[in-house]
Order: sequence, then C-alpha cells, then structure tokens
Amino acid sequence: MEIVIKILQLLLSLSILIILHEGGHFLFARLFKTRVEKFYLFFNPWFSLFKIKKGDTEYGIGWLPLGGYVKISGMIDESMDKEAMKQPPKAYEFRAKPAWQRLLIMLGGVLVNLILGFLIYSAVLFTWGEKYLPNENIKDGIWVTDSLLVDMGLQSGDKVISIDNEPVEKYSDIMANMLNGGSMVIERNNERKTINLPENFAGQLVENKSRLVVYPRVPFYIKSIPDSSVNSNSGLQAKDKVISIAGEEIQYYDQAIPLLKNHNGDTINMQVERESGINDLNVYVTDNGKIQVEVAILRPSDLNKLGIYEYKTETYGLFESIPAGFNKAWSTLASYIEQFKLILQPKTGAYKGLGGFGTIMSLFSASWDWQSFWELTAFLSLILAFMNILPIPALDGGHVMFLLYEIIAGRKPNEKFMEYAQMIGMILLLGLLLYANGMDILRGCS
Repeated sequence: MEIVIKILQLLLSLSILIILHEGGHFLFARLFKTRVEKFYLFFNPWFSLFKIKKGDTEYGIGWLPLGGYVKISGMIDESMDKEAMKQPPKAYEFRAKPAWQRLLIMLGGVLVNLILGFLIYSAVLFTWGEKYLPNENIKDGIWVTDSLLVDMGLQSGDKVISIDNEPVEKYSDIMANMLNGGSMVIERNNERKTINLPENFAGQLVENKSRLVVYPRVPFYIKSIPDSSVNSNSGLQAKDKVISIAGEEIQYYDQAIPLLKNHNGDTINMQVERESGINDLNVYVTDNGKIQVEVAILRPSDLNKLGIYEYKTETYGLFESIPAGFNKAWSTLASYIEQFKLILQPKTGAYKGLGGFGTIMSLFSASWDWQSFWELTAFLSLILAFMNILPIPALDGGHVMFLLYEIIAGRKPNEKFMEYAQMIGMILLLGLLLYANGMDILRGCS
C-alpha cells in the first residue's frame, strides 16, 4: 500500500507541475495571438487516453507520464513538423511574432514554476509554519550510522559546529552541507576538532550505498522479536526500552552496539523499561554481537513527541509568510544549484547519484501527508524551472538561447541548424532520461 500512495503522490505532483508549466507557455502564446495546436498532460505517442478539441486547440491526456507539451504553430519543437515550416509564415504562427514576444512565450513555463514554488512555500508556512530540530538542541551529539564517516574520523556523540566555516543551525542542514565536502568542525569531549571531508564525498556515498549517514541519537527501543530469534523466549517485548546492558547504563542505541560486541557468545543481564516498570532479563548475545531483535529507529518527529529532542516552530501570519516563502524558495533553489554543480564535476563522483522517477518517488512520504506533499511539490517546481532554463536544445533554455542570439545579432539562426540542434538536444535528453532511470533500476536490484 505504501508504494501505491507514493505513486499516486508522484503522479498528482507531476500533473500539477506539468499542467501549470505548459499553461505558462499557453498563456503567453494566447496573449500574443499565437495559435496553440495541442495542449497535453503526458506524452501521447500513437494514441491518447483522452482528447477534446476546443477552437484551434486539442486538449488531451497521454499515456506516457514523462512530461507534457504544448504544440505551438510555426515553431521548431519535438514534433519536428518540417513540412509546416516550409510554408510561408502565417500571422498566427510563433515564427511570425517579434523576438521579444517569442522570448516571453518560451519563458512562460519557467516563470510559472518559479512563482508556483514561491507561492506554495508561502502557503505552507502560513498554514503549518516551519517546524525543525535546531542543531544546538542535539545536546549529546549525532549518531554516526555509516562506517564511511567513521573512517573519516567522525564518531557518535560528536556535535557538529560548522561546515565550511558556516555554522549549522538546523539538523536537516548537516547532510546537505556535507555533500560539498570541505572542512567540518565538531566538538568531542568539550574539545573542537576539524574533520576534512574529501572532494568526492558525494560519490563515495553513492558507491557505499549510503543513504542516512548521520542521525539524532535514539534510545534503544525494541520494535519486535522475530520467532526465529535466539531471544524469542527471553521475556523481551515490543516497545521495551533497553536502559542497561551487563550492568552498564545506556541512554542511546549506538552505545549498545559496542557493549554487545564485548559479550559475543555470552548470556548477559539486560534491564528494560516498560509500562509496568523496570525488568531484569537474561539475554543471549550471538557470536557477532547481536541479540536478534528489530530495533525501532524513531523518526525525528517522534523523538520530539517523546520529549527526547525539542523542536522549534516558526509561525507566520499572512503577510509574514510572503517574504518568508520567497526566502525559502530562493535558498532551496540556490542549494540545489550548488549540488547540481557537483554533478558537472566528474572528480566529485556526484554524477553517480543521478536518479529518475524512482528516486523522485522515494522522496514522497509513505503515508499521505499534505504538508510534506506540498513542500516536495514546491521543491520539484523549482527544479523543473532550473532544468528547463538550461541552454540545451529541446529545452526551453535552448530556445531562449537562440532567441537571445537573434535579438543580439539581429538575425535568426538558420532553420536547418535549428532542426539539427533540436534533434541533438532530444537525443541528449533521451540519453539522460535512460541513464537516470537505469541507475534507479540498478540501485533497486543491487
């Protein structure tokens, strides 16, 4: 059921973004009396799921959910309608319009996505506010969950002070800021140390199949005890909180890991806390330091509800939410551009982390959460705007690049050249699409 919910959220989010993006092109085209022949949600090779014609425009829904399009008369686009381009320009065609009008038609989709991202963030902040875990409230430091960071010198219990000389204010910023590599200042045993992250840190994360490398430290709660466990009859119960192992008190799960390894093959005393009080149990530790239980790794929001970490909530009135939404959209877009730059630098290895629709779908919540849905939709809207403005033929940015050339040079690029450029751009995009979604499949199979 979780996968169905994620798929539905992905399709709804993409549908909203595609319709509004293409609607931006459509709006400016109609404003300048340019004919729009087709307006489609999703692509429709060979057949459409639904179509209806009103006036000069055919509206429809395709069966291939990889995007959408508007077909504008007199424009070299993915339809590659060469015969129509051989005819003299008609007044209602794109190619007959002044360059500045054509520029606005091509920028329409990007402008709508930028405005949409800003408006959604403003609405989210007005409706729900912003709830986050301040980094300073993680008083006992982070839990280092991956050996990759241990090899770099980090330890559970380290407090993150700054990354690349920028103080870390929110827990959620730690991982995002680490992707760029650089220096990381931590506090350990009341002393500050500098950890140097390698330039190819992002690539190493991908190669190591690391997803969550740091996390707030969590108590040792037992989620379940499998019937096949060596401790199925030990008296352990779901929801037990382990507070002592072999006479040593623990507060967090990461403290239990080395203690258990010190007692490989032994039967030890374990104290657990439950509603009825504290219980002393005899538990067997396997030769590899396991007690064969499923651990409950609580979400940060659950840790907040239990009072383990104190969250901070910023609330916004209607007029306060507008500049706050703009600032959030701007900082989100700037952060994404910084990460995109890493992909363009082969030495960082970040390109290995490229993903397609599977990666996007994994970002959605497994349960339907409207706040999470709208925040992710705003994020995707900004990404769509940025990706579409890249100067690649077949994207809006490619058309904008040629239009700017025309405005500056005072003449249009050769139409044959435009056709070849469009074809090359489509091949590049198809290759990128296949690569990104292929990486999703490989990661899913490995």
